[in-house]
Amino acid sequence: MKRSALHRWFWIHKWTSLVCTAFLLLICVTGLPLVLREEIAGLLDDALPYASVPADAPQANIDRLVEVSRKMFPGEEILSVYVDDDEPQILVFMVSSWDAFKANRKALHSIKFDAHTGAVLKTTKPYNEDGIGFLQLMLNLHTDLFAGLPGELFMALMAVLFVLAIVSGVVVYAPFMRRLEFGTVRANRSTRLRWLDLHNLIGVTTLAWTLVVGVTGVINELSTPLFQLWQQTELAATMTPFKGKPAPQGAALSSQQAAFDAVKKALPEMVPTSIVFPGSPVSTPYHYLIWTKGKDPLTSRLFSPVLVNATDGKIAGIVAMPWYLRALEVSRPLHFGDYGGMPLKIIWILLDLVTIAVLGSGLYLWLSRRSSPAARTFDTDLVVSDAVAEPAVRREAAE
Repeated sequence: MKRSALHRWFWIHKWTSLVCTAFLLLICVTGLPLVLREEIAGLLDDALPYASVPADAPQANIDRLVEVSRKMFPGEEILSVYVDDDEPQILVFMVSSWDAFKANRKALHSIKFDAHTGAVLKTTKPYNEDGIGFLQLMLNLHTDLFAGLPGELFMALMAVLFVLAIVSGVVVYAPFMRRLEFGTVRANRSTRLRWLDLHNLIGVTTLAWTLVVGVTGVINELSTPLFQLWQQTELAATMTPFKGKPAPQGAALSSQQAAFDAVKKALPEMVPTSIVFPGSPVSTPYHYLIWTKGKDPLTSRLFSPVLVNATDGKIAGIVAMPWYLRALEVSRPLHFGDYGGMPLKIIWILLDLVTIAVLGSGLYLWLSRRSSPAARTFDTDLVVSDAVAEPAVRREAAE
């Protein structure tokens, strides 16, 4: 590689790293509790305990839980019902009106039922009405900085810069280590040079993980526009036969439990997890949208939506998920490391801490560079050529 090309790569690595470092530190720090969000949520949950029932106890009827929810909050709309396949709970999500939900997708609250007895275990207030919780605070800082879609797009840009910093760092690492064995840390040299060696060593040894987390972070931050694209294309196409027809409401809606059971029967290899009511901005005015997932560890992260006619309860079709939403589904467990149990979560936490060390050391190298003219020359020249690197190393040793 020519000297000018190496200078460009060094420039890319320096400025992409500097621009995104502060935000990446925030992402890494907030990501630590999010890796353990299920465990932390369990500790912070003040809901009533689940009933002690036999393992084969039947599940509560969804229709009855919907009826109870409507009586508890008359005049409100039911957004969806989530049937947890890990915990014996069923969550009913409600909104004051569809218009309010369209204006603010976070303007919803939930009722937590015992999945076997149907007893109400907990009700929540609408988002932010009684203060934001710890995990929600971490999630907002991690994903959008409380700025909604603009914040998500900004954090996606930071993730892109992070990926560029990683790739450019690998490019400049090769000539930097031309005269040294892999993994060398020159402990007998200046403090700054030791930090530089550690920065490079840790960065290259965690290369695969940081690339995975960086790329999946970009995909996750684009989830809102990706789902909007899907709704406006594939999902919108399913409503063509219904145009001009009145949307079913209230008593005209068929049994939600029957719709759930119909999907179970039609797709025995899948597990239904939630049912979105017609009229929701994430469904259609004429269907129940039932989300299903696979049963084995691999397919349990891949979801497929099934449309069920809201008037007669018959399956209208399985909506094909486009490749970009499949990529989003796969990226989520990879990003948070929540597909391999607690051992993998611990590994993700350790790698997160290592990444914080890399970011911190890079920031230290930049700040110390600004205070040393010799170091400024050394940083650029060291990665360009052996002829330039040797005198630069001598300058650093003298320093």
